[in-house]
Amino acid sequence: MRAARLIKMVLLLQSRPLMTAAELARELEVSERTVTRDAQALSEAGVPVYADRGRAGGYRLVGGYRTRLTGLARGEAEALFLSGVPGALREMGLADVASAARLKVSAALLPSLRDAPDTAAQRFHLDAPAWFREPETPALLPVLAEAVWDDGRVLAWYKRARDTVERRLEPYGLVLKAGVWYLCARVAGNGSFRTYRIDRFTAVDRLGERFDRDPGFDLPGFWAEQAERFARSILRAEVVVRLSPEGVRRLRHAVDPAAARSVLEEPGEPDAAGWVTVTLPVESEEVAYEQLTALGPEAEVLAPAALRERFAADAARAVALYRREDG
Repeated sequence: MRAARLIKMVLLLQSRPLMTAAELARELEVSERTVTRDAQALSEAGVPVYADRGRAGGYRLVGGYRTRLTGLARGEAEALFLSGVPGALREMGLADVASAARLKVSAALLPSLRDAPDTAAQRFHLDAPAWFREPETPALLPVLAEAVWDDGRVLAWYKRARDTVERRLEPYGLVLKAGVWYLCARVAGNGSFRTYRIDRFTAVDRLGERFDRDPGFDLPGFWAEQAERFARSILRAEVVVRLSPEGVRRLRHAVDPAAARSVLEEPGEPDAAGWVTVTLPVESEEVAYEQLTALGPEAEVLAPAALRERFAADAARAVALYRREDG
């Protein structure tokens, strides 16, 4: 455990000219006292770690010291090459730099680990787009990706339902969800964070200005919160449904995950036949019809009346169809 931490400390100091004890402690998830002991241990082992004293001091490597990645185990080396998504990097215009980075890492690995990129690539592949749709790369994705990397403000025109709005944005991060690219950005001026579909931008201009990132912003956490909020926001209607035990089991595969969670966490007491009655949030009656049809006889719609009548009519037609005798 300590050996891995010491290797990480050396790699951190290689990547930055100077790091304070507090910064190292945060990155290594240890105390500053442990950082001091680790720095001394590295120095005694021949790694030239130098401590600069004083308020602006910290730790640094002297003499251009570099280490080969001799501390990586095979599993770690293989996992390293799973961190990139080739298709997404290509769409953002980063395929060349990512390839160069992989080559440099490969060159630094021990000879026994040089095949790590190939073994990882032959075992795992991420195909992000959904089935039955042709993914299209938004034309403005590369310029926005560049702005994200550079912390550069942009002036963007965004197409909404009825109009196009102009926004000064501070691009914080990109998200690829089921083949669709989204930009998470802070609106310059009011400080609010919002999410935009990149294929709805009609134009983007770099302003030649940099912005200071909020150190407390967490892209995965922000996206998870936004996704959950969006999923709940579109569930504007309700349907009362009676479900068999099999219907309860299959519900999560038929309706929106947020809707399923809202009723399956506490489904209520089953009746004498083992069925439970739930009030299911749905986007609309039409969407509910399409989703609940997949449950067949494992679900009985009780309300609203119009939707129940629609299912009853369909059931009657199905009965008539299967009772028909040819000839």
